Amino acid sequence: MRTAGCSLRSDPNAMSRHHFPLHSAKSAPGSNEPPPRRFLESLGPGLITGASDDDPSGIATYSQAGAQFGYTMLWTMVLIYPFMAAIQKISALIGRVTGRGIAGNMRKYYSKWVAYPVVILLLIANTINLAADINAMGAALQLVIGGPAQLYAALLALLSVFLQIRLSYVRYSSILKWLTLSLFAYVATVFAVRIDWGATLRGSIIPNFTTDGKFLVMLIALLGTTISPYLFFWQSSAEVEEVQNNDEQKPLNQAPLQAPAQIQRIEWDTYAGMAVSNIIAFFIMVTVAATLHARGVTEIETAAQAAEALRPVAGRAAFLLFTLGIVGTGMLALPVLAGSAAYAVGETMRWPTGLERKAKEAKGFYGVIAIATLVAVVLNCTRLDPIKALFWTAVLNGVIAVPLMVVMMFMATNRKIMGRFTLSTGLRVFGWLATAIMLAASLGLFCSWGN
Repeated sequence: MRTAGCSLRSDPNAMSRHHFPLHSAKSAPGSNEPPPRRFLESLGPGLITGASDDDPSGIATYSQAGAQFGYTMLWTMVLIYPFMAAIQKISALIGRVTGRGIAGNMRKYYSKWVAYPVVILLLIANTINLAADINAMGAALQLVIGGPAQLYAALLALLSVFLQIRLSYVRYSSILKWLTLSLFAYVATVFAVRIDWGATLRGSIIPNFTTDGKFLVMLIALLGTTISPYLFFWQSSAEVEEVQNNDEQKPLNQAPLQAPAQIQRIEWDTYAGMAVSNIIAFFIMVTVAATLHARGVTEIETAAQAAEALRPVAGRAAFLLFTLGIVGTGMLALPVLAGSAAYAVGETMRWPTGLERKAKEAKGFYGVIAIATLVAVVLNCTRLDPIKALFWTAVLNGVIAVPLMVVMMFMATNRKIMGRFTLSTGLRVFGWLATAIMLAASLGLFCSWGN
């Protein structure tokens, strides 16, 4: 999608020294940009970021929307896509242009007292989100094979930490890319149930907005689930990791001739990743609308509950696909949640960071991953209410998202930080509109909380 701003503003004098079109289909000399026929090979940080957005907590939210409102909220997934894609592309560009993640740039160019509160809140929110996702994974596995859900949750969480510490970034990112296939369980589920395609089309293109309290709360939840701060940190730092692990690549501020290929790759990667995220969310809502809502089941609180409710309505095939998808997406989301917190903390504290580093080389970085995940496991052994946990996560994300997005927009339009690669007019417009949408969502969340 080209409307979200597909070029970067370049310094005229610099461009006179380096004549290249920012969006040429051909790679710049010396670039290793894959041609279009190798499109899938070029996918990486954007695809993983988008796919991780459909974590078990997100699945629960989309299931709630489908159960409560049927097909009538499908338009939200269509409408939010360009704004989601724009803000994620901006995140990626900050990392790729500067060679530092968002937290690293905040630490360098802004007061540490700007960075510290955001990072602390992000760490708390991500840990609570980890707990909710781990809980959902254990419950989903219990539905399939029986046994103790808490034990399954703990084992899956520990497996995730082990893989992050033991495997190199290159190997682990390839595993995460394959795990994105688990999302398509929700596409397959659609073909196992009977869909009202007319209602699906109407719900997709005709906004059905009301001032009903439940509708507003659900709309806010969908926006908060789709645009989340941890995704900004992860994709930006993942771009930095890509540079650090490839001897031929440099930050674009240092190697402007690499810009055509790398900007094009970021565009394809981000737009594809965010499209996958929203398409899967769309299909989850369609599946639940066609089955549970159609049968009068309108109250779904967890992803596992949605899967269980599908069994008598849609059959065992749909139930298994939906349930195993929860486990697969959970394994994809855990490293992104823990990793984004570790990148943010590590960059702020100026620790060595990166999944390519050995554990002894980045003790603080891996320590954050391990501690956040273990705290999440412990929370699951308490009387933590997963629904209340997700509510507080939404509150914290609302607190973080708007000021963080404002800072990101100032970063990405600052020549001192981005050099010749400040944002185009299109990206500025969509970035600020995305910020305004999240501001409205945050205000709405607090108003609904007060009521």
